[in-house]
Amino acid sequence: MKEKIIFILKNRINELGFFDDNIILEIPKNKENGDYSTNIALKNCKKINMNPMELAHKIIENINDEDIKEIQVAQPGFINFFLKKDYLIDNINNILQLKENYGRNNFGNNEKVNIEFVSANPTGILHMGNARGGAYGDSLARIMSFCGFDVTKEYYMNDAGSQITKLANSVYSRYLTLCGIDNEFPENGYPGKEIYDIAEKLYNEFGKKYVDNDFEFIKEYSTKYLTDKIFEHLKEYRIEYDVITSEKSILNKYSFNDTIEKMRKNGYIYEKDGAIWFKSSELYDDKDHVLIKNDGTNTYLLPDILYHEDKILRGFTQIIDVLGTDHHGYVARLKSAIKALGLNDEYIDVKLLQLVRIIQNKEVVTMHKRTGKIITLKDLMEDTSVNAVRYYFSKYSLDTQMDFDIDLARSSSNDNQVYYICYAYARICSIINKYNKPIEKINNYSTIDGDSAYNLLACLYKFPDVVKSACTKKLPHIISNYSYELATLFHNYYEKNKIICEDELKTKENLNLIYAVKITLYNSLNLIGVIPKERM
Repeated sequence: MKEKIIFILKNRINELGFFDDNIILEIPKNKENGDYSTNIALKNCKKINMNPMELAHKIIENINDEDIKEIQVAQPGFINFFLKKDYLIDNINNILQLKENYGRNNFGNNEKVNIEFVSANPTGILHMGNARGGAYGDSLARIMSFCGFDVTKEYYMNDAGSQITKLANSVYSRYLTLCGIDNEFPENGYPGKEIYDIAEKLYNEFGKKYVDNDFEFIKEYSTKYLTDKIFEHLKEYRIEYDVITSEKSILNKYSFNDTIEKMRKNGYIYEKDGAIWFKSSELYDDKDHVLIKNDGTNTYLLPDILYHEDKILRGFTQIIDVLGTDHHGYVARLKSAIKALGLNDEYIDVKLLQLVRIIQNKEVVTMHKRTGKIITLKDLMEDTSVNAVRYYFSKYSLDTQMDFDIDLARSSSNDNQVYYICYAYARICSIINKYNKPIEKINNYSTIDGDSAYNLLACLYKFPDVVKSACTKKLPHIISNYSYELATLFHNYYEKNKIICEDELKTKENLNLIYAVKITLYNSLNLIGVIPKERM
């Protein structure tokens, strides 16, 4: 229906002698403003020297469509469309037929998209920042796949940098202690409990065999232990990757010199104080950056440039990186480097996640990374549930700070939104199981009526538009909020209508309606990695 109204509007403004390639049609929050509303007259009034109210009335002249009940013009120039309800009723059978494909579309036209998220260094267990980035990245991948994009979920393993050396030194120090050998823990070493766990495992398996420090073995042993833990926890979090790319593999595949020479040829490399510099200030950055230090070692930026060049060479035209807010300076740096290589920097889209505070007993839980006192993803899943963590980390826009309230997330109350949503799903399943008869197709629904029914039907109908909006804007929280809205409208309908009643026809129509709600609710929750149970 939305596309149909946009098509009608385009024809009308063409008749009036002007064009608008970006007609915005919104669903008003206030139902008094119709089912759809547009600001097209406000946007275009200056083009034809007409005030917006006058233009709005001109636009709606001669619009006559069987699905449109009424069109109103509202100050200062909005056009509000009120639709007939038949199309809402007809959508019940559409949902029942499409089932898990309801809301799916081919908007992406199989465009290749790479979404890299979490990509935590294998130097510790995943924490709540990783949890938020993971929920966003995986949910976005689900949504974009649902919309016809060819999505690859990728994890980049930083297994060749100085942090791996620091990890091995930290484990070795704890291992020596277990062997009864006094030693000084390395300055800025990793203090987490997992470092003790690795050292203890090493000692239990090999005794004192490695006191003379077979450094490469300890490095590989420690990295593998933490990598296995990371992916074990991610799998429990309902995240599985299509591709895991290691930094080592990139360094083996490409040459620093070749990349630098490409950038030099394009005029973006110079040498100063014995170092090789990237002239990024001539592109998007506010300063230049060293690629090769005067001691011949590379900075971390250079492997990252190679890695993103590799993504483009693999054919991705959308490359989405989900990073922490502390990487804000990295965005201009990376896009500058891609442009300096003569590649399309518009392919790069970096999403920065803001901080998360953990709330328990109405107080902020204090954490210290330096002392190893952090709340891990595993902790959150065990203290609440996977559904709660996935939902709440998908509920807010990535660029806003958020609080994760552990007490709320584990509660069985209507204040806990994920519980409230999943309870709606379980309630529907219980009613359908109680009826215990096959759901039959109904050609003409005659008993469904009233505001609670039509509000629920309207919410069901807009799901495909909501999915497309979440995909286009790359905002999974649109889906989370929709799920809550749909659950709320179902609970309202349930409270006002007896689903299974003496009237067999009304019972069948009610059951078809709530079955359509069940399908849509499941589809929406699946897009954010929440799996509702049939019984609670």
